[in-house]
Amino acid sequence: MSGVIEHVDVAVPIRTAYDQWTQFEEFPHFMEGVREVRQLSDTMTHWTVEIAGVKREFDAEITEQLPDERVAWRSTGGTEQAGVVTFHRLDPSTTRVSLQLEFEPHGVVERAGDRLGIVDRRAKGDLERFKQFIERRGQETGAWRGKVDRPQP
Repeated sequence: MSGVIEHVDVAVPIRTAYDQWTQFEEFPHFMEGVREVRQLSDTMTHWTVEIAGVKREFDAEITEQLPDERVAWRSTGGTEQAGVVTFHRLDPSTTRVSLQLEFEPHGVVERAGDRLGIVDRRAKGDLERFKQFIERRGQETGAWRGKVDRPQP
């Protein structure tokens, strides 16, 4: 498994940053290579992505969601990845958004891209584009304030 850890500080309150992040279908507006995300249920999403000309589709399950704190997920079949985004209040109008992503590169192109740091740069770019997206709007496009408890082993 490979991993990425990145963060960005956004000039919006924590609730605004968190609420926007829960709008998964908006991800193609700021995530490079994400063509579509469909919300199938409160805890399931379907992703269509394209990386280095390779198109992949997979489902991801939200494994934990705590309003204004964290959203964690893992893929279910196909692409192997898991991650968590956490939200940290720096002051009343600034939030640190932190991303931790683990993934298993498949095939020659993905393994080469991983070694060249492409995923790291893409994650950093996605967070910067999220910052621009939410700061330009100044408010979220929607919100889901539900809670998903981490499954017990």
